[in-house]
Amino acid sequence: MQWSRWRMPGVILACACAILMTSVGIRQAFGLFLAPMSADLGIGRGTFGFAIALQNLLWGLLQPFTGMFADKHGAGRVLVLGAILYAAGLILMAFSTTPVMLDWSAGVLIGLGLSACSFSVVMGVVARTFRPERRSWALGLAGAGGSFGQFAMLPFGQSLITAAGWKGALFVLAATMMLVIVLAVPLAGKPAIPAGNDPHNIRAALGQAMADKGFWFLTASFAVCGFQTVFLMIHLPAFILDHGLPASVAVTALAIVGLCNTVGSYGCGVLGSRFRKKRVLSWIFVFRAVVIAIYVALPVTPLSTYMLAMAIGLTWLGTVPLTNALVADIFGVRYLSTLFGIAFLGHQIGSFFGAWYGGYVFDATGSYQIVWLLCIVMSVLAAILCWPIDDRQRARPCVASVGRA
Repeated sequence: MQWSRWRMPGVILACACAILMTSVGIRQAFGLFLAPMSADLGIGRGTFGFAIALQNLLWGLLQPFTGMFADKHGAGRVLVLGAILYAAGLILMAFSTTPVMLDWSAGVLIGLGLSACSFSVVMGVVARTFRPERRSWALGLAGAGGSFGQFAMLPFGQSLITAAGWKGALFVLAATMMLVIVLAVPLAGKPAIPAGNDPHNIRAALGQAMADKGFWFLTASFAVCGFQTVFLMIHLPAFILDHGLPASVAVTALAIVGLCNTVGSYGCGVLGSRFRKKRVLSWIFVFRAVVIAIYVALPVTPLSTYMLAMAIGLTWLGTVPLTNALVADIFGVRYLSTLFGIAFLGHQIGSFFGAWYGGYVFDATGSYQIVWLLCIVMSVLAAILCWPIDDRQRARPCVASVGRA
């Protein structure tokens, strides 16, 4: 009976919010380390950007497999392992003295950790816990937790860097990450097969999704989201410094992104429960294209940067609950962590290029102008891709139901 109280939907949702607040929030603060680490280690922005790009790529590549394990055996063990790997990566990052060490710490270990204790695994549990009519709302609230983590972790991270240097800051963040082990307890346990879902096997579920062009349109649009958000997260602080503005403007801007998306992610979840989710996604990308175009056309000032942060923040992680809920609507929740993990791989491929290509373009040209323009063009393409997605529920293949009671 005591265990059942820990498994109540409200407790699961609260712990899911806290886990995403911690894991995603710390990750959103990495842009603050670009300038001090690059200066102390004598590396270029492209080198630091490549380590974060590697992190995002591995996060995406492994997300379907951690999701598959969580779908079969439960999320608890996956989350604990992810927290340990994440913390180890932060500690090794503090001891990094060469690009290779940075790749292994910030890239490989933290990428492994994120794949096990972030969106796919956590939101899979949330989606299975709540009824379809409440699912988009619950996922939006969980996404808001990740957004609030950005708002909280950015000033926290900057204050740690100011007080203890970037190395000391990484040690404290590693200790903070270990709290996920405790928060994972209510999310543990083997998932039950949801009522109304045919008990088809994972191979059939994957085959159905892979043959569905709407799934690939959704994945491609998610890749655009990854490119845009990680480019801004990693390179906006340096871009602001390049224009003669103080570091406090960058910290404030990214904190505004997190605060506004605390509202925006929840709001996107609510909109997804009232309107067709693919339409909401399309309008999000149109909105981003317009906002970025205006920012690029105006002089870079604290006010224009804060306005960009506020506008982009309203949609920053809003695509995550919408995409997750759309996959659940179309393919069901039995293997949601796996299927969303594959869509999230698209997001992380985009993230890889957002982090790496941003640094590469700057090192080659001394400007981010090309990348800003690319963000606008890609946003328009993503809006076009989302519009024709067939969002009706697919019939479940029954290949695994033969011989079962």
